Amino acid sequence: MRGLIGVDIGGSGIKAGVVDSRRGLLVGERVRVDTPQPASPEAVVKATAALVAGLGPDAGPIGIGVPGAIVGGRVMTAANIDPGWIGMHAEALFAEEIGRACIVMNDADAGGVAEMRYGAGRGVKGVVLFLTLGTGIGAALFVNGILVPNMELGHIEIRGKDAETRASASARERREQSFAEWAPALSEYLNRVDALVWPDLIILGGGISRKAGKFIPLLDVRPPVVAAGLQNQAGIIGAAARAREILAPPPRRRAPAAQAATRASTARTTRAGSGR
Repeated sequence: MRGLIGVDIGGSGIKAGVVDSRRGLLVGERVRVDTPQPASPEAVVKATAALVAGLGPDAGPIGIGVPGAIVGGRVMTAANIDPGWIGMHAEALFAEEIGRACIVMNDADAGGVAEMRYGAGRGVKGVVLFLTLGTGIGAALFVNGILVPNMELGHIEIRGKDAETRASASARERREQSFAEWAPALSEYLNRVDALVWPDLIILGGGISRKAGKFIPLLDVRPPVVAAGLQNQAGIIGAAARAREILAPPPRRRAPAAQAATRASTARTTRAGSGR
């Protein structure tokens, strides 16, 4: 399908690209702009619309990942964007500004969908936890491949503070920590989450996943931990794939009985025609 676009809105950047959702690949280059500060609904929607406009004139569906819990297209939480988003019907806002049908979902859920279909979680059964390590910590939980949406596990309390203030990638940068210095805080967070959901596999995504070899071997946790196969493109690809499912479902296949009836009718018509 032409024009299938995914958008990943984060606390520091808005990324977008045209996606081949059948293969789980970007078609062409990813584009990016800084997230407006403050990240108000009006500013983010306008920045997103401008980014999408630069990707081409096609009129296909758009999937958008937003850093917050999303229920019925409405934003329920806003940890790393402006609190003015809370209660806003994001799908309607984006669709009106862009002029195309849009679906909105939690940004970590979008990344997790991509990893489970095309990346490190493909074919994995049981409980899989996908975490994005960036400005904050996003979480997506899957049970036998089925998404449990809006987990928001980056905001559990550890040592009296929001976990992402100590264990996110931005926390490491802010404290100017080496990977060895940061690994204990990340391990503590992963162990706390492990005690809540007992995953069979943890997948770590976000931009820092490109350097997974520098910190995953340093982690001291029970479940296996792997880097995201799609790295920082997962959110774009997953949002686009979800848009295709919801806004452009494949044509329904006719039931065998209906197909048989159609073949029989065609055969009768053919015989009748040959007898004239």
